[in-house]
Amino acid sequence: MSTKILMLSVRRQKKILILLLCTALIVPLAWIPVRISVTRFLVPEPQAIFVLGGDIKRMRFAAEFWHSLPSNLEIWISDEDSSLKDNQRIFKMAGVPENKVHYDLCPTDTVTNFTCIADKFAAWKIWHLYLITSEYHMARSRAIATLVFGSRGIIVTPVTVPSKVNPPESLKRIVRDCFRSIIWIMTGRTGASFNPRLQSRN
Repeated sequence: MSTKILMLSVRRQKKILILLLCTALIVPLAWIPVRISVTRFLVPEPQAIFVLGGDIKRMRFAAEFWHSLPSNLEIWISDEDSSLKDNQRIFKMAGVPENKVHYDLCPTDTVTNFTCIADKFAAWKIWHLYLITSEYHMARSRAIATLVFGSRGIIVTPVTVPSKVNPPESLKRIVRDCFRSIIWIMTGRTGASFNPRLQSRN
């Protein structure tokens, strides 16, 4: 009899633990659509341009896009340190003032493009961004942005760079990086530092 009671107790504890874990996961994620809706209402126009590194074409496109806008928006480049000089040269040659272009050199992959700077944007009260990346890369980038930026109340307006050569990224990569984004929301870690195989290059 005592063994049965003990088994029931263990099962009950497991159910309670699962329920608590699900609640801890669902509550933060459930707020994301609400925060996104509020921001979209309060800040309908983008306040800055956010460019993902990994392709020099994105930088050239971003420079042209900046010139096409009526307002003098600031540009934020999220890329690796090794690309800094090339990126600086492109914007200089395109006539974009140096004080308008800022560089975040923390990222190692697409997830960290967003996690490295999300809290900074929130602190600077930048709630709406043009998101510039390649066409094949946009679906994964928007999925990550929805979770990572959305958890901070930040929204994006996508601007795609045409990419005829590269096929759209697989659903597997999108799901994997969504999972990593959720882990970051819960723990502050993306997993990139633990497993080099997770470091999906831009």
